[in-house]
Amino acid sequence: MDKAKKTEIITGNAIHKSDTGSAEVQVALLTERINNLTGHLAANRHDFATQRGLLGLVGKRRRLLSYLTKEDVGRYRKLIKQLGLRK
Repeated sequence: MDKAKKTEIITGNAIHKSDTGSAEVQVALLTERINNLTGHLAANRHDFATQRGLLGLVGKRRRLLSYLTKEDVGRYRKLIKQLGLRK
C-alpha cells in the first residue's frame, strides 16, 4: 500500500481532523491489507508464511470490530456498511 492510498483511507474514515488511530481507521487499513494479501494468496497458494500473517490480520480486525460493537453499535454498523464487510 503506497502512502497516497494510506492517506486516502485515513481521511475517508477519520472521526475528526487529526484522527489516525481510531478503531474505524485501523479496521479500514487492515481491510485494505487483507484484500491485498488475499489477492497475493490466490496467485501463490503455497505461501504459508503470508497465509499465517493474513490470519493474524483477520483476527486483529475481528477484535477491533468486536470492541467497536461494544462501544458504539451505530459506528460499527456505519463502518461495516462503508467497507462492505458483512452481507
